[in-house]
Amino acid sequence: MTRPARTGPHAPAASGATGPATPESPTTPTTPVSPATPVSPATPVGAGGPFDGPGHRGAAPAVRLSGVGRHYGTVRAVDGLDLEIARGSTVALLGRNGAGKSTALNVLLGLLPPTAGEVALFGVPPRRAVREGRVGAMLQDGRPIPRVTVRELVRFVAASYPAPLPVAETLALAGLDALADRRVDRLSGGQAQRVRFALALAGNPELVVLDEPTTALDVAARWAFWEAMRRYTGRGNTVLFSTHYLPEADENADRIVVIDGGRVVADGSGAEVKRSVGGHLVAFDLAGASGADLARLPGVTAVRVHGGRARLRSVDSDATVLALAERGAVRGLEVVPASLDDAFLALTAAPATARGAAEDGATEDGAAGDGAAGDGAAGRDAAGRGAVGAVAR
Repeated sequence: MTRPARTGPHAPAASGATGPATPESPTTPTTPVSPATPVSPATPVGAGGPFDGPGHRGAAPAVRLSGVGRHYGTVRAVDGLDLEIARGSTVALLGRNGAGKSTALNVLLGLLPPTAGEVALFGVPPRRAVREGRVGAMLQDGRPIPRVTVRELVRFVAASYPAPLPVAETLALAGLDALADRRVDRLSGGQAQRVRFALALAGNPELVVLDEPTTALDVAARWAFWEAMRRYTGRGNTVLFSTHYLPEADENADRIVVIDGGRVVADGSGAEVKRSVGGHLVAFDLAGASGADLARLPGVTAVRVHGGRARLRSVDSDATVLALAERGAVRGLEVVPASLDDAFLALTAAPATARGAAEDGATEDGAAGDGAAGDGAAGRDAAGRGAVGAVAR
């Protein structure tokens, strides 16, 4: 399908908004992604080259954050964040609660102004990209509107964009054909999430940003949601999503960015992120022996002893096992590849600092609210277009 040209200076912003005069409308912002490359916080994947994705030779990347900071007094929720995402990729943003994920997404979408640095989506300021319908978002806020059907709501939101997707096409992409004439307030949690996704797609965006899109969904609902997402990315579009379900990120993202303390601590494919903290876990029973010198074994990068069993993270599991065999320490031996969960815990295991403790209470969960009070940018205040639209206008 050829994407229609976008025109009109007053194009509504924000996908996922429910349109004018509907305060309870779901919100929908968006952000790009870049293909995975070697793990390196300082070298964004897919950044800066002459070819930023299929059909976009020489085009600006979908997302570019340069030295971006967002500060709350002495608390640095986002601290010098550099991130570039090429068009046409699917990127997962991972981090602990309080790491700065939601704040970074709000800054990226123009919902919060950066304290420092620059943000560009498709080479233009976020508000402009949203206003032109190039970005859609599905944030955590947003409640269903009563007494309207799925089709009516999608049609209403689509009508506010300069070059929307046809309603039937939006419903098909989101897997809602069979639910089109059902009232939105009578849907299950998983079905309601797919409606929010449809609203994010209504403006025909090139980039969709999703903040924990499958929270509280059961296995079947998550599967259906990602099937809908694959239909969207199959068109060459860009997706940036945050999640706490790490296997979900490993399976659906071609690039994973881990942030901690408001900074990127790892950036690459799932396999690269896992290898960056040690390729395998070697576990065995201590059988009364001391584990004091296990950290000196070849290949070992981390040691954990619990309940009489030692667990070693190793970058050379063969050398580690041979050294254990020489000691006769092979009782209950188990060697398995490191999972993304293992890598995530290793990358974010630094002791909490005063700054980190403050972030937990004041930034990750409070950023949107603080921004709303100070900048007028909260999703709850969007009376008509949802958070992104309200800000962009």
